[in-house]
Amino acid sequence: MENPKSKEIQKPYVMDLEDIKKVLSHRYPFLWVDRVIEMSEKRIVGIKNVTANEPFFQGHFPERPVMPGVLIVEALAQVGGILVLSITKGQRRLAYLISINNARFRKTVVPGDQLRLEVEIVKLKSKLGIVKGVAKVGDEEVCDAEIMFALVD
Repeated sequence: MENPKSKEIQKPYVMDLEDIKKVLSHRYPFLWVDRVIEMSEKRIVGIKNVTANEPFFQGHFPERPVMPGVLIVEALAQVGGILVLSITKGQRRLAYLISINNARFRKTVVPGDQLRLEVEIVKLKSKLGIVKGVAKVGDEEVCDAEIMFALVD
């Protein structure tokens, strides 16, 4: 017979919001990752739940709310930052975004969507990281980009 308490111990995620805040310096209203559900040495998957209460929907666009593409890329960058900073074990305190290449937007993201943010490391050096990210809603890709970070003390 299975111990009922064992189900309480198992978490369907790797990092919750409080764990994320221990790695990233971002805070409300500019923290775009709610949870990390997978993480390895080269790959991470984060979740951003998009709600109607997001402040940017007041102006983008009031009659037809759409999440700005730049914020989807920022969410990918934050997930990449979590991975890069976790791998370097806090040797660097910040991952500054220094370039975005080949960003493509395929579908709109609207209130009620859940963004699945899949990021993998392309290159990681002592002061530089490059990641490739894909944002999905369900099985559909909504955005992809290559993102470069400067790792600073």
